[in-house]
Amino acid sequence: MFDFIRTHQRLMQLVLLVLIVPSFVLIGVSGYTNYVSGDKDLVKVGDSAVTLQEFELARRNQLEQMQRNAMGRFDPEVLNNRFAREMLLESLVDRRILVDTATRMRFSVSDTVLRNAIAEMPEFQEDGRFSAERYNALLASAGLSTRDFEQGQRGELALQRVLGPVGSSATLPTPVLKGISAALTEARTVRLLTLVAADFEKEITVSDADIQAWYDENKDRLTLPDQVAVEYLVLDEDVAMQAVGEIAEADLQAYYEQNKARYVTAPRVNVSHIQISTSQDRDAARAKAEAIAERVKADPASFADVAREESEDVGTARDGGQLGWISRGSWPQVLEDAVFALPQGGVSGVVEGPGGFHIFMANQVEPEKGETFEQARAKVQAEVRRQLASERFADLATRLTDLVYDNPASLEPAAQALGIAPRMVTGVTRDRLLGVEDAGEQAAAASADAAVFQDPRVRSTLFTPSLLNEKVNSGVIEVSPDTLVVVRVAEFQAAHVPPLEQVKGRVESLLVAQRAREAAQAAGEKQIAALRGAQADAELPEGFGTALTVSRIESQGMPDSVIDAIFAADDTALPAYVGVSGPQGYVVARVEAVEPGPADSPLVAGLSQELARSWGRAEEQAVLQEMRAQAGVRRTADAEEALAGESQE
Repeated sequence: MFDFIRTHQRLMQLVLLVLIVPSFVLIGVSGYTNYVSGDKDLVKVGDSAVTLQEFELARRNQLEQMQRNAMGRFDPEVLNNRFAREMLLESLVDRRILVDTATRMRFSVSDTVLRNAIAEMPEFQEDGRFSAERYNALLASAGLSTRDFEQGQRGELALQRVLGPVGSSATLPTPVLKGISAALTEARTVRLLTLVAADFEKEITVSDADIQAWYDENKDRLTLPDQVAVEYLVLDEDVAMQAVGEIAEADLQAYYEQNKARYVTAPRVNVSHIQISTSQDRDAARAKAEAIAERVKADPASFADVAREESEDVGTARDGGQLGWISRGSWPQVLEDAVFALPQGGVSGVVEGPGGFHIFMANQVEPEKGETFEQARAKVQAEVRRQLASERFADLATRLTDLVYDNPASLEPAAQALGIAPRMVTGVTRDRLLGVEDAGEQAAAASADAAVFQDPRVRSTLFTPSLLNEKVNSGVIEVSPDTLVVVRVAEFQAAHVPPLEQVKGRVESLLVAQRAREAAQAAGEKQIAALRGAQADAELPEGFGTALTVSRIESQGMPDSVIDAIFAADDTALPAYVGVSGPQGYVVARVEAVEPGPADSPLVAGLSQELARSWGRAEEQAVLQEMRAQAGVRRTADAEEALAGESQE
């Protein structure tokens, strides 16, 4: 199922319109159905309402969709905040307005429109054409009937009729388009002078009083979030390999023999032949073959010419009897024995086989080559150990699951039974890993298992109530197919501001960097004032780099802040000088020339369509806001509880 979702993500988005956001049966088929009313109304929308039941169902479906799209690596905490809940509730309100409007206006779509819309979906096409077989197979794989899918799509197409005409009919005024195009393509020639903040740091001094004052005023910036110290067990390939133990020499030898083709290249012979058919007189055919054999044995160099003259195998005679390379197991035994007994350049006697009598010549002989058992022993041992470890891993995983379940308050029984050493890390928060400066030498971020704790599933499990409050073992978490982990909260530390002693060095560095940037800015502004006061035809000041031509869509890699400053510069008197602060210091820009961009620039070729779409979306939102006002949308007192995360399902 998950393979299907990964392969057909766009299709699944369409399916989710049916499964996640409740779809509606349209008038013309059977009529829109109303949402099932919940116990509490959150938002009144005209004569209907968005209920708590709808809201909680949408939240669960939203979370499931995110988990599915992220292959289980989505952190639920991302949605566990007021902003995310507010956005979801507003989307439900908007949809309710669209549904109510479509119902009242009796919007529907014909079967032809529905059929054409589905036929144009790439997921259901093969070689650019709709495939009914693919359509049915994909929906069946998604566990969805064609009736339900088509009903949902019909509903979505009908809803698009509410605001769709507004967006599609929006027209961007020509003067606006020309103005935006001109602004994006206008080119300015500039030179940059960068005053690096680090160059000013040696002049900066910071006192203990400065550090104390900054600490007192910026504690919110230093606050560390809730964090846990974690005791855990990791079951991975290394643990399984160690559990294999010694492998018997006889088992290694048997594996080598069974898989010899992986270590040894079998002998082969490049061979030619002359064939005399027995379809007529058998004795005469043998006599002819023996005479030919004597002839080519006496002069092997003539074999190809004789084959062209005498061989009755029409397919190979023209090529001088050439058959190519053969290995054992491809021919009848009697023929292989004769061929593989020949030295390179040797000619056989007459050999009877399929098709008549044959005379063979070994053009080239390659003997068996490769590794003997002793030569390949280390490789064989590693392969056998990996296979046994794979089997051992499955057994250990089953035992680990049972042991942590049977002993929920401690990892020690599982560790002793399986021979896995418990490990400890600190500084794991809900959304990140703290560094050594905040979490100490055992910080998860600095451990060999940092990737394990970067997994959102592991972190979210650690902050579940049972693990935080009761300090019980988690279940077995599959971080990857060959890595399982069980975690347990050893210690919880609530959000706090670390003492000054712990962060003094960091605060000092921040102050030095901040004051160095300020010094760089002051020096830059002083230089700009001097440059602006100089004669326009003065020589180029020292320190400026080579001239670059930039535009708003061709920034030459310059930061946005620098580009914004360059195009904000007054171009009535050139050269013009502007400055802007950045993380690395202060940048002085010298604007030397301004030129209008080409009217037919390919960089803005699709601009009109994109701006028209944006304009259309803006007008749709404006109409939707008016529809909300007319519907008298208002929140109830219960909405505040839901948005604060205090509602109960």
